[in-house]
Amino acid sequence: MAARLSVLPSLRCLFDEPVQIRVAGLQPQQAVTLRASLLDESGELFQSHALYRAGSSGELDLSRSPALGGSYLGVEPMGLLWALQSKTPYKRLAKRNVLTPFSVDLEVYEGHGEDTSRLLGKCTNERWFLGEGVKRIPVREGRLRATLFLPPGPGPFPGLIDLYGSGGGLIEYRASLLASRGFVTLALAYMSFEDIPAMPKTLELSYFEEAVNFLRKQQQVKDTGIGVLGLSKGGDLALSMATFLPGIKAAVSISGSSFNSFIPLEGDGFTIPVHPYDLGRVKISDESGIVDFSDVLDDHMDPATWNCRIPVERSLAKFLFLCGLDDMNWKSDLYCQDAVQRLQQHGRQVEFYSYAGAGHLLEPPYLPLCKVSIHRVLGMLVHWGGQWREHAKAQEDAWRRIQAFFWQHLMDSDIPKSKL
Repeated sequence: MAARLSVLPSLRCLFDEPVQIRVAGLQPQQAVTLRASLLDESGELFQSHALYRAGSSGELDLSRSPALGGSYLGVEPMGLLWALQSKTPYKRLAKRNVLTPFSVDLEVYEGHGEDTSRLLGKCTNERWFLGEGVKRIPVREGRLRATLFLPPGPGPFPGLIDLYGSGGGLIEYRASLLASRGFVTLALAYMSFEDIPAMPKTLELSYFEEAVNFLRKQQQVKDTGIGVLGLSKGGDLALSMATFLPGIKAAVSISGSSFNSFIPLEGDGFTIPVHPYDLGRVKISDESGIVDFSDVLDDHMDPATWNCRIPVERSLAKFLFLCGLDDMNWKSDLYCQDAVQRLQQHGRQVEFYSYAGAGHLLEPPYLPLCKVSIHRVLGMLVHWGGQWREHAKAQEDAWRRIQAFFWQHLMDSDIPKSKL
């Protein structure tokens, strides 16, 4: 092998960290193909490739050199990561066991097109979801089904509750990354996990209150209030928690809604019913069987639906709303705007960012776009939407904003530079 492929500053990093990929020892203007491959925990292979031409000194730096073709075009320092795709259709790259890394094999081959059989150099980038010294603690206390992640050191740290969507399960990879960035984070299951039904008849606010009380008891958690972060169904639950539970100081809703969706929410002496919907309005692609749910809900501006609204304007918490304008599953932009307008009409502070070309599943950065995948509870192929490059940029920006928002409102300080 004639070339040296390097990943800087280190071959080992957290998954959300950008790296600099360089190749040295090439011929001036030499045509090469870079390939990335990653084997997930189920044995599914995700791959990407890009065509490059070395500079006059025989070096290649992906932060400066444009890709001439392949999985993406132009200068994309992390394109080999966010463009990873499985040959098996409709596979989503997600981390189940956060105690092990994803290993990304990087290779550089001679030439473009068909004749790229000669390997010139290779290396492996270990991308971890758990930072050094972060503790992972399974929680089975009372009704709670959760995992607690503790950053190293005595703290105090801001405390977060992390909620995923209606696919259920106990999803840990976002929580573990947030703990690696200095947040005590509780990943909380509320559907389709252990003894929790796949589709509960109701969700009880008291369950989420148990989680808040559990987190507030942790010695390392700063006592100024808890943050909650939710995606999709988890987004409207985050708003409900911030509205009805006094311990919540800041809430982030990603691709969520301003009303209670799909499962009634029972509080102390009240119930928020489900926003009306009609599954007859589901659109199913004849050829692929892909399901589009974006039109199933009744008009959220119809006063007949307003008893399903989450009265966020009553909350004293701070709010951040994030959504993609290419969300094909849910009219999340409209639903976020509804909550934002109600908050603003009541003189409340709110942040809202919508991203052109981004889909429903806004994840931590460098996880590749998932346009379509099987919904774990429904067992259907669901259309999530998104365009590759735009979605990747949105994830990077949203991740920075989420961390800065929680640092500001839970610690009353700017995000520490050491955490970025």
